[in-house]
Amino acid sequence: MIDPDTQAAVWVAEAEADEDDEMPLSTRLSIADTLTLGNATCGFMAVYFTTTGVLIPHLTGSEDGGMARHSAATAVMLMLLASVFDLFDGLVARKLRSSAMGAELDNLSDLISFGLAPAFFVATWGMVANDANQQVSVVAAVVVLLAVVLRLARFSCVPMRDGMFQGMPGPFGALTVVSIVLLELPFVPTLLAIMGVAWLMVSRVEYPKPTGRLAVAMLGWIVASMGLLAAWAFDAPGGELLLQTGCALQVVLGAVIPLFATARRVHTFRDNRREARTAAQG
Repeated sequence: MIDPDTQAAVWVAEAEADEDDEMPLSTRLSIADTLTLGNATCGFMAVYFTTTGVLIPHLTGSEDGGMARHSAATAVMLMLLASVFDLFDGLVARKLRSSAMGAELDNLSDLISFGLAPAFFVATWGMVANDANQQVSVVAAVVVLLAVVLRLARFSCVPMRDGMFQGMPGPFGALTVVSIVLLELPFVPTLLAIMGVAWLMVSRVEYPKPTGRLAVAMLGWIVASMGLLAAWAFDAPGGELLLQTGCALQVVLGAVIPLFATARRVHTFRDNRREARTAAQG
């Protein structure tokens, strides 16, 4: 028979659990979760500015070059800001805590900001660029979106090495995709480069997680990129050249990092094989 005091304690615990279940959602969100929601908000607003400032004016024949430039720059800035939220929500979650929803919120927010937003940017480019093919551009946009979906799904269920991501991280991939578009290269090279980034996102190439000095460097690069976009948006002297230089550097980083990672992996494999042969001979 259960002791009355024990039964009373059980009732109190159940009552408290029921109260927790009835608490409004906002009171159960951690600080890290709030940052994650900021990430999702930025992604949605990037789609909004791409639609209202670039796509709709083009479709209605009321496009203004300056307005389209401002809207495109704002959309990319919002993706950059989303990557800042994504960077800090992980740091805050490790330092403090995250709710049980944290991982799911993070994946859903990343899908909006680094999957949907850049994919929509690519699709819009295919509609407004003079030499682009709309249908092929939409296919490329879908490929980018699906690459992010697959990468996020793999991240959730496949164990990774400590301190490493498998495949190009979503924020880095999204910024590389929009940088390729902003370079305004001919259609075919642009399309191939976008497809290459999508492949890197689902590849097995390992990328270091942004912690410590790398996180600081990434934050500095994001702030610098925002400055370049602002200079371009407001038609500052040399703004076009600065933007092209920044976009080119982003694309070069996207190409060099996997080459470096692959070379290091090959070097490690050779060292391990050499050690195995030495051990076998000994």
